[in-house]
Order: sequence, then C-alpha cells, then structure tokens
Amino acid sequence: MSHPPTANLILDYYDRLPEVVAARVHDPSPVADPVAFSPGFRFPELDDRLREFFSVAEARWWQLGEHDSGRLQLLDLTRAPGTRTTKTFASLLIVARAVEFIRQTGEPVLIFTPTSANKGTALRDAVQRAIRCGLVTADQLRIAIVAPASCQPKLRGGLSTGDAALDPRRNPIFLYDGERSEGVKALAREFADQYAGKLGAHLWFSLELRNYLVADAARAFFEHDVAPTVGAAPRWHAHAVSSAFGLLGYNLGRDVLEERGVAEPAQRPGFLLVQHLDTPDMVLSLRRGGFDRALLPAYQAAGGLYRQDADPHFPYTTYDPDEVLDPTFYSHAPATSPAMNELIARYGGDGIVVSLHECLQRYPQIRELLSATDRPLPADPRRLREFSLVMALTGVLNAVQRGLVPDGTDIVVHASGSYTVDDYPPLAATDTVPVRSVADIAKVLLGTS
Repeated sequence: MSHPPTANLILDYYDRLPEVVAARVHDPSPVADPVAFSPGFRFPELDDRLREFFSVAEARWWQLGEHDSGRLQLLDLTRAPGTRTTKTFASLLIVARAVEFIRQTGEPVLIFTPTSANKGTALRDAVQRAIRCGLVTADQLRIAIVAPASCQPKLRGGLSTGDAALDPRRNPIFLYDGERSEGVKALAREFADQYAGKLGAHLWFSLELRNYLVADAARAFFEHDVAPTVGAAPRWHAHAVSSAFGLLGYNLGRDVLEERGVAEPAQRPGFLLVQHLDTPDMVLSLRRGGFDRALLPAYQAAGGLYRQDADPHFPYTTYDPDEVLDPTFYSHAPATSPAMNELIARYGGDGIVVSLHECLQRYPQIRELLSATDRPLPADPRRLREFSLVMALTGVLNAVQRGLVPDGTDIVVHASGSYTVDDYPPLAATDTVPVRSVADIAKVLLGTS
C-alpha cells in the first residue's frame, strides 16, 4: 500500500469550480437580502497565501484488499489535522467565498450555522486559517455556531488561544440543551430570520446544500483521475450518512464529468447508505418507504442484547434499539432522502443500519484493514470520538456478508470522519455559552457586533 494516489481536492481542481457552480447555481452573485444573505459563489484568485490556506484539503485513495468477489477501496477524506473530517473541504470554500466578498466590498461577514459538531469545528478551523494566512482580519470575518450540548465532547478546543486565536466572545460556541439535538437547526434559523441585518455584519446562515455539493464534487474528479470507472468492474460508493451531502456532491461531480463526455452514465457507481439506529431515516425511506420508526423491525431481548433476524438491512443485534452510536448523525426526515432514493433506483445500491454492538464485533477486522494506511484506529475503541469510518466499514462488511452487494462489485468507502481523544484538545467550558432560546443567542451576538 505504499505511495497511494493523493490529491488536493481544492487546489488540483480549482479551475473546475466555475463549471461545478454553474451546474447548480443560476446566479453566482452575492444575495443582498439580509435574511437570505450569501456572499456569492465567486472565489479569490490563487496566490501563495490562498494556496497555504487550501493546503490541508488533501485526500488519498487506498486499496484495502478484497471482499468476497470484489475489491475494497478507501477514499480518505480525514487528512486535515484540524478536523479529521470531510467537512474541511466545504468549509474552506465557504470561507474563501466570504473572503472574496469582503475583499470586493470591504463589508464584514459573520458565518452562522447549526451543527452536530463536525461542520462547526471545520468552519471554525477554516476561519482561523484565513486569519492566520492573512486573507482577512479577525474583525472582518467571524464565526458563531450552535451545537447540541450532548455533542460537546466532539467539539475541538484550542482555537481560542495562540496564533490567530478566535476570541470566544466574538466567535461564540452556543450549546443547546433542548429536548431534541436537531432542535439547533430550528433555533439557529429562527435567530437568523429575526436578527439578520441588525448585527453590524452580514449574517450568513451557511447550512445550505449547495455550499457542500460544490466542494464534494471533487471526489468524482479525483476518482476519475486515479480509479476511473471506464472499463472497471461494477462499483458502489459506501458512506456513513445523516443527509448524504457527500454522496450528492459526488454525484454533482459525476454530472460534470458526464456532461464533458469523459465518463459514461451507464458506468456511474451505485451507493450504499450506512446509518445508525437513532436516525435510520434514509434507510427507512429507501427500504420501507417512510421515516416512521414503526417501520423498523421488531427487536426482542435475548441473551443481554436486542435481536432481530427479519431484515438484513438492520442490525441483527444491538445493545439498545434506540441507541445513539454517534451524535454526529442527528438529522430526522432529511429533505435529501428522495434524491438519494432516486439515484439508487437509477444506478443501484442499497442501505444498511449498524449498531454499536456490530461495530465492536467488527472492530478488530476493521483495525486490521486500516493498519497499513496512515490513519490507523486506536487499539481501544473507547478512544474514538468519531465513528463515521467504523460505521461505514461495518456497514460494508455486513452488507457483503448478508448478500446485499452483488457479486463482483468493487466498493469505495468514503472515510468521512475518524478522530480520537488524542487528535484535539478538549473544549473549555469558558469557550461555550449555554442557550435555550433566540434571546439567549441575541444577548451575545448583539453585544459583540
């Protein structure tokens, strides 16, 4: 596995960004309406400082060996040391667009987003990088995030000290302790609707699908360069998903390649969606036609576990049918589900839900698979703080074993996130603000405008 193909998914494909944007964005100009503000979809001209800013946007393509009758490959998107997740790519481009807007107008921007952890960490990291690289000043670009309090252990600390520190008073981390973690989305949206235009800076509510699709399109370009589908065995792409932004972005990249005539629609890969029991909504929609948890198979307690054997698309064993394997995956009834259902109906694929018990059963095997890569797993799974990669590989191995993957199908696993307690410092309580309402957020942001 020496010298696997490596690319910078932004710098190596920077010249393709206008083409990707044009495929999804009617007008790349800024949107001035305060409630719907966007800095536009224009990017700065490359120079040395911007190249340094984008330098962490690296991906790597690994061969992991064989599975029954096909090859197992890994698209490693976890290489950015400040995040160890795929959210780096979109966050860097989001911040780059803000930089271009600030340069053209001289007007400050406050990026504002709900997050389960990883989007927020990646955006904070990108804002700090932009300041450190001299693209903007700390007064020109700020970041505020709203995360569930239950996700605090997944949020990275250390950004409020040292070089280009993010002042926590002006770049707050709001922790929401409401009944449902996903409530951060409605809370953040409500604040943006009420207070946009009143903060002394453009408030950019950045949680919008196109902001992520544009960055993730480069996954298809990288694949085309290092493992093209032309003349290859049938292929599926597997991904641990909440809303499947990454796979939809990959499909945007395939659209661009096929429009260019360098890839064939008939050879577009299928997709394997991997989810956990707390939010199995995309798999339920795909396999059962709806989001209602009543559509889950019935589990019976036996031998210290809950068990079912009626449907191979769901865990055969689990500690708890309602368990939260990883709070990163918190989206219920995602609006992206119909689009993924349509893609799978057209190009092939399936969905599978995994449990913590299954992940732990597979952990030694997965650790062995990843041992020859430069992103190995810790010996003790309790040190993991991000289970996306383990979930994805568990789903793949279970799907293959249960006959859900057609014989002769190669599988590309998108390593969208994997980090441990050793990869980042803990978040200090002094760097967070507890909130339950729009008014709580307003007290902080209006006081720092």
